[in-house]
Amino acid sequence: MVPSTNLTFPNRDTHRAWLASQAALPAGFRVGTTRFDFVPREAPKPAKMTLTLIALDRPTPDFAAAFTKNAFPGAPIIVGRKRLNAPALGAIIINNKISNVCAPGGVETAERVCVEAARLLGLAPAAVLPSSTGVIGWSLPTDAILAALPQAVSALAGGTILPAAEGIVTTDLYPKIRRADVGGGSIVGIAKGAGMIEPNLATMLVYVLTDLAVPRGELRAMLARAIDASFNAISIDSDTSTSDTVALISSGRVPCEDFGAFERGLHTVCRDLAEDVVRNGEGVRHVIRVRVTHAASPVLARALGKAIVNAPLFKCAVAGNDPNVGRLVQAIGKHIGAFAPQTDLSKLRAAMGGVDIFANGVFQLDPSKEAALIAHLRGAELYASAAPKDGVFSAPIDFPPHERCVELEIEVGNGAASATVLGGDLTHEYVSENADYRS
Repeated sequence: MVPSTNLTFPNRDTHRAWLASQAALPAGFRVGTTRFDFVPREAPKPAKMTLTLIALDRPTPDFAAAFTKNAFPGAPIIVGRKRLNAPALGAIIINNKISNVCAPGGVETAERVCVEAARLLGLAPAAVLPSSTGVIGWSLPTDAILAALPQAVSALAGGTILPAAEGIVTTDLYPKIRRADVGGGSIVGIAKGAGMIEPNLATMLVYVLTDLAVPRGELRAMLARAIDASFNAISIDSDTSTSDTVALISSGRVPCEDFGAFERGLHTVCRDLAEDVVRNGEGVRHVIRVRVTHAASPVLARALGKAIVNAPLFKCAVAGNDPNVGRLVQAIGKHIGAFAPQTDLSKLRAAMGGVDIFANGVFQLDPSKEAALIAHLRGAELYASAAPKDGVFSAPIDFPPHERCVELEIEVGNGAASATVLGGDLTHEYVSENADYRS
């Protein structure tokens, strides 16, 4: 997962202007949003929900989707798996705030929402894909959603995907949009995701739209490959959501002359969105990029990268700009000892920010390297930790100031396989966000 860009944003306005420049909808799509007040039945206090509608000008048979492997999937996942067999897809309806997971009557509620959306759009109910994100265990405010759907339909407009990118967020600090122009068409994706993220097959909520005509079979094979190389190679906190969804829809409005170019563009969009999700992770102040090379198998390479970005003590050290590389080597040794004990580590080499820190079974450290490592960590920091306000930690920014990462290179030394994994640090802000998530 090599970065395709290295953008720097000095302020929120610059970032929002860049998002707007990426947000042109592919031909054949419209988006609309509406927001309303409601009171959750399980926690009776005022709340707000946003409905986001993505609609095609005409239904398409050419769509693909992948869903979480969590054994307690949300109702929209249960419905969505059935939709994969539908002859065509015409719309996606998304709500934030409540994820509709294991709630009484959750599947029936999701289907009721699809039926009403379909009626308003002139579609078959099976042509509408539901998605939900937010608190697990609460019930959707069905009557309020049904009452708000006409406003979402009335708001449908072409031009820009930005309203949808903003409408699907929950604890995200900012919306995420990526695009690739291919031939005479485009691929444009949006993502929601900040916490409960270590994808397994898919990730968070991701919607990728294209006007390039690619048949269903090819779309589904390409999406599976793109997911494996991007969303399945990230982790913020090692937790796999019950609602993870990635959907790819083609309006078929532009002939696709080169499927190879299309797939490369799809990989670029998915890879960039995956990195955006990590950079916007709850409380994340450093993105950690781990490149594992010369491993015995691709499975071992990726698993070792995940073990590093999920190691709590190492993540805490990174959060504090402390190059405590003993915690890094501990994490490597823990994983290898538990899952690949036959691995010969005599040739293992590790580097951080291009500085060699471990080789030939011993650390390679000195005061000048310590200073260089500290500088590397500080240079990758997205924002400095601030004292809590009214007892609550919060990020002082709502835009990504840069795309730099803490760069780790782990050369195992006993094979030809490699993998790149992205993760984040573990901060006071992350704990505060998740301690108070429902309040």
